[in-house]
Amino acid sequence: MPIFKILHRRGRPRQVVLQLTDRCNARCVQCGMNVLNTGPRGDMAVDTAKRIIDHCVRLGVSALSFTGGEPLLTGPLLSELLSYAGRAGIEYLRTGTNGSRFAHPEAPDFHDRVTRLAEGLASTPVRNFWISLDSADAGVHEANRGFPGMVEGIRQALPIFHAHGLYPTANLALTRLMTGEVPLEAASAEQFYEKACHGLSVFFQTAADLGFTMANCCYPMSDADQQKGAQAVYAATAADARVTFADWEKRALFQAVLDTVPRHRGALRIFTPRCAVSTLVRQYAGEEPSGRPCLGGVSFLYVDRFGNAFPCGYRGTENLGPFWELGEDRLDGKAHCRACDWECFRDPSELLGPLGDLAAGPAGWLSLARGDIRQLGLWLSDLRYFAACGQFDGRRPPDLARLARCQ
Repeated sequence: MPIFKILHRRGRPRQVVLQLTDRCNARCVQCGMNVLNTGPRGDMAVDTAKRIIDHCVRLGVSALSFTGGEPLLTGPLLSELLSYAGRAGIEYLRTGTNGSRFAHPEAPDFHDRVTRLAEGLASTPVRNFWISLDSADAGVHEANRGFPGMVEGIRQALPIFHAHGLYPTANLALTRLMTGEVPLEAASAEQFYEKACHGLSVFFQTAADLGFTMANCCYPMSDADQQKGAQAVYAATAADARVTFADWEKRALFQAVLDTVPRHRGALRIFTPRCAVSTLVRQYAGEEPSGRPCLGGVSFLYVDRFGNAFPCGYRGTENLGPFWELGEDRLDGKAHCRACDWECFRDPSELLGPLGDLAAGPAGWLSLARGDIRQLGLWLSDLRYFAACGQFDGRRPPDLARLARCQ
């Protein structure tokens, strides 16, 4: 997330996550949109998408994500909309894949297939392209996704992407699968923490060995979170035990993320901000309030494939109507929500909060000075690291010398 140019201004959304499709060809247990779940599926109409993009420009949106389902299933529509949004002036564009295009690397057309994909994406102004991974264990990941050979396919594909000026991000879903054949389970918080630390370290090392230069953690989202006030309209949740955690497990998991990420920042550009993860540790330790409220509905919005706007993908009872009808007056509110852990909104909310204080003048400066000094230190450390990462520009290779100084 390019935080310096998405600085929140009251009543103006700076980030929009647009669900381009709810079709998917993967079997992931952690997602309600997997191919095994029945029900009507489809893609956003091109005219609807362009109306949304046009209104994003009017509202001053800087970052636009095209998500799914599986965005690559939409074929040329994805490239058309990325190019349209770039011409319209939206600077930070991102999309990703479940990795299905990298299955069966032994096929004779594999190199040509991946080259066409890389060329097509490189011809658009897309800034960041993610590839989902569930585990450092190739067998576990491929069994969960249903795509044989895709981890080796990723290894072979990444040099092709790099040759076309694209540096994909490894997106790790924090589930019980992340530790491989032995699921992330333990009888005590201490054991759970140790297993999570080991699983994360192996994952980051594996991602670097595969050829990734960037990584990110996707926090667990379960149907059980609806009991805490989140009502998902973005169906990337599931009731499966492999994505459902007790609060004490989440506290240990997020503590493991907080402690493990800095050990690998010298080899990978890891977006996951420690200042945001630390608030989740405190939240699941029962400290109230924990961290800054999410900017969903204030500075960030989610749009479903029919064009309906929501404060986020997990506040499904708050339909704001067609996105292109939203005026700034509807968005002039105060951040208040902590009902879910959606990293797409929670992470940048924590990152942008202090910048908002700095921009608010003396009252904001005083608020920042009176805040948690350790939290402020983590935020400043994140900012220094993000600068060393070139603000995670997926069109540029890493500066390994600068990264090494951040580890």
